[in-house]
Amino acid sequence: MSEYVIEMNHIRKEFPGIVANDDITLQLKKGEIHALLGENGAGKSTLMSVLFGLYQPEAGEIKKDGKVVEIRDPNDATALGIGMVHQHFKLVDVFTVLDNIILGAETTDKLGFLKKKEAREKVIALSERYGLKVDVDAKVEDITVGMQQRVEILKMLYRDNDILIFDEPTAVLTPQEIDELMEIMREFAREGKSILFITHKLNEIMA
Repeated sequence: MSEYVIEMNHIRKEFPGIVANDDITLQLKKGEIHALLGENGAGKSTLMSVLFGLYQPEAGEIKKDGKVVEIRDPNDATALGIGMVHQHFKLVDVFTVLDNIILGAETTDKLGFLKKKEAREKVIALSERYGLKVDVDAKVEDITVGMQQRVEILKMLYRDNDILIFDEPTAVLTPQEIDELMEIMREFAREGKSILFITHKLNEIMA
């Protein structure tokens, strides 16, 4: 087994007229909170979007547990246990919290009907276990931004992701919500989940 759960080796990502990532190597250990620090425009989110399969790199390779993997899209990333909370949430406003969490990861019975009762029970159990209190029946458009972030985190947990990418997660939170998020991240790390934490705030890194 490799020392690292994720390795990104010599990643290069270009857009027309700009090199966003130039020969980047990053290594993430199990149970580690690894900060990706830099000013706006430094290429942090681009690099994580490569890991999550939103972009394809021009050069370089990605390894999971020491083996080279191909991540063509977010479904590949999810299958490898990689989840991402984006700076701008990917939620459907008119759907309920529960429907947003299970969207794309629905389980059905033999007749093709959604197993919503089981999904609800799993989501509630996860929310209680990690202190991520949400109203599963509320519409996303009716809940706070901090609550929407909890929904995004629960989406990752519902998919059993163990490599969690947080892109500027504190930008939209109140000071109390930031403290709560930090404690949730520490709990994830204690459980052996690995976190990539994008920020440009040094005080959050030190915490």
